[in-house]
Amino acid sequence: MKHAFLTTATAALMAFGTFVQAQDLKMSHVRPQDATIDVELRAFSAAVDEATGGDVKVNIFPASALGDYTTVQERVSVGAIDMATQPAATAADRRMQISSFPYLAGNWDQARAVYGPGGVVREVMAGLYAEQDITMLAAYPVYFGGISLNVEHPGAGSVEANGIKVRVPGIKSFQLTGEALGYIPSPIPFSEAFTAVQTGVVDGVIGSGAEGYYASFRDVTKTYIPANTHFEVWYMIISNESLAGLSDEDQAALKEQAAAFEATRWDVAEADQGRNEQRLVDELGATVVELSEQDLAAMAEKTRADVWPAVLEDVGADWGQAILDKVAAASN
Repeated sequence: MKHAFLTTATAALMAFGTFVQAQDLKMSHVRPQDATIDVELRAFSAAVDEATGGDVKVNIFPASALGDYTTVQERVSVGAIDMATQPAATAADRRMQISSFPYLAGNWDQARAVYGPGGVVREVMAGLYAEQDITMLAAYPVYFGGISLNVEHPGAGSVEANGIKVRVPGIKSFQLTGEALGYIPSPIPFSEAFTAVQTGVVDGVIGSGAEGYYASFRDVTKTYIPANTHFEVWYMIISNESLAGLSDEDQAALKEQAAAFEATRWDVAEADQGRNEQRLVDELGATVVELSEQDLAAMAEKTRADVWPAVLEDVGADWGQAILDKVAAASN
């Protein structure tokens, strides 16, 4: 009888200890320490700590310290990494290319309607993550993409072939966009991209924006072309297993702070893009090319005509077109 009492008491104490034990969550992101996203995620971590009374600690790992973002997404899916804020890894599901479709949004208002709370692409992406046992907590708008070159480009507003070789991510939409805009695309892993530009293997980069080029390519950016190639949005994601390990109250607090994190970012993202473009000029002496509305319209028209049909085939024509139709309706 005494044995039974002790066993029951011990079990109760262990259950209580498990309930009150703080949860340490690992959060990965792709930018260097002290970059904008790093600073904002550390503020998010502090807010979660306070909101949960110290129950949930979000530990930030910058600069892909836990692995390339594709690997990280796979590890989040199986619960080996708790959280990440990063681009969607299309290797896991080609349909995730819908998030980086070129020239899908033309301005910040359209971007918010498409990628913000209740937006068409945001809801689609949440569903695709769910199929991988991942919960999307927030979307993180970064910038409209552009082109960084280590050379001058007098015809930057043209879509004619220019002979300039650029690194692109290993994503079909970026490769085809590079071709549509007149460049010679070369798929190179992000970890090798800086060295490729520095050594002249390629002359520049497509796939990022002013903030990304300042953070990771500042020493090899002589020309920046704000071509609005795509709208860059990252997603704050958490393993379903890690989320389920939190109490209901802590889950609610985490989701509430993620929503606040996203809302704040939408308020500052456009101005942040402008500041980073100016930093390229003021701190690096780079030339930021001024493109006319006609230049941008021609780039968008050619890219949509050349790239969209091919990428639609890659993601599933009927599935993708239905989403593009909804995007068009939301953007009008």
